[in-house]
Amino acid sequence: MLKKILSNFGYLAIMLALGFAIYYYFLSPNATLKTYATDHSKLSTQSLFASKLSNPDGIIQDLSQFKGKIIVLNFWATWCPPCREEMPELSELYTEYKNKNVVVLGMAVDELALVKEFSATTPVSYPLLAAENEGMVLGNDLGNDKGVLPYTVIINESGAVVDTYFGRINKSLLETALRPLLPQ
Repeated sequence: MLKKILSNFGYLAIMLALGFAIYYYFLSPNATLKTYATDHSKLSTQSLFASKLSNPDGIIQDLSQFKGKIIVLNFWATWCPPCREEMPELSELYTEYKNKNVVVLGMAVDELALVKEFSATTPVSYPLLAAENEGMVLGNDLGNDKGVLPYTVIINESGAVVDTYFGRINKSLLETALRPLLPQ
């Protein structure tokens, strides 16, 4: 009897492992996105630079104005605790590197009214933009296949994505990513 039960569990384990392997290696619906997100050469900034988004004061900003700069693009939301936690370090980074052709942009995947309210109570030194739903589309275009916030993209002066980060980042990590992009 015990032999039969163990035998059935063995067959069940083999079937589960085989099913997982088939799904993971052959049927995974996000397989192309997983490679896409790690191969930065396939990410395009064209839709980013074609966008026009509001700042917290409701003034439309043409994102093409940032072409030719090294961009630290941070996708965030007012309701996201890790997003708010990294803002002081992003502000420090922007203040220290703005004279080196580096711009930090905070793209809120949030409503303009919420971004305006947030920026009134929590000032940051770098430009904030309200992108609402368009922010998730732009984030996806730039490798955020997981829909995670915060999400940070490093774009070089030529407009190419050179690095992406899921989750909370810090100033030290960003400085390491920016160092090779700065003139020597």
